Amino acid sequence: MQRPVTEEATVEVKFTDLPNALIACKVPEDLFKEDTLKGSFEALFRSFEPEVQFQYFKSFRRVRISFSDALAAAEARLRLHKTDFKGKEMRLYFAQSVHIGSPRLEPPKPDKQFLISPPASPPVGWEQSKDAMPVVNYDLLCAISKLGPGDKYELHTATPTTPSVVIHVCDDERGDSSAPDDSDQDDKPRPLRPKIIQTRRPDFTPGVEQ
Repeated sequence: MQRPVTEEATVEVKFTDLPNALIACKVPEDLFKEDTLKGSFEALFRSFEPEVQFQYFKSFRRVRISFSDALAAAEARLRLHKTDFKGKEMRLYFAQSVHIGSPRLEPPKPDKQFLISPPASPPVGWEQSKDAMPVVNYDLLCAISKLGPGDKYELHTATPTTPSVVIHVCDDERGDSSAPDDSDQDDKPRPLRPKIIQTRRPDFTPGVEQ
């Protein structure tokens, strides 16, 4: 009895987006000084690709290894990652390639460039909007002027979905609901205002001149 042949699904893999460079971290410090040590280090990666290039970053203790093929970089990372090199565990990571698109900084699009200060010429058809006239509610001002300390005036009545807006008039500090007339202004003593105490400046200590 013959078994039915199952068709295997094939997936097309593109290696164009894979990084073709590695970053070697935690390398010995003598690698940046001794040429013989550099030769043995580069020989490890030249076995995967003879034309590999190296860039040494002494300040960061890292080495960038650039391959021409992404598969060679992946194979080198698979075999040499976390291997011992002169008593140090070498770690390899893929270098992320960033595509900027243009080596020069492009100017911004002139969509709203006229808003930059100092403004340039406005676009065609642009007209300045006129400010509306201020609305003065004289009924509200009249109602507030008739209120005394402790009274309230309801601006908007409450609804099932919105609260009411009520204005409360503050009480007088002296406890008198009416303003004092000129006749009894001298009879009632006015409360003393609290004295504002200024913050004392700290003592100045002259520094020693060198």
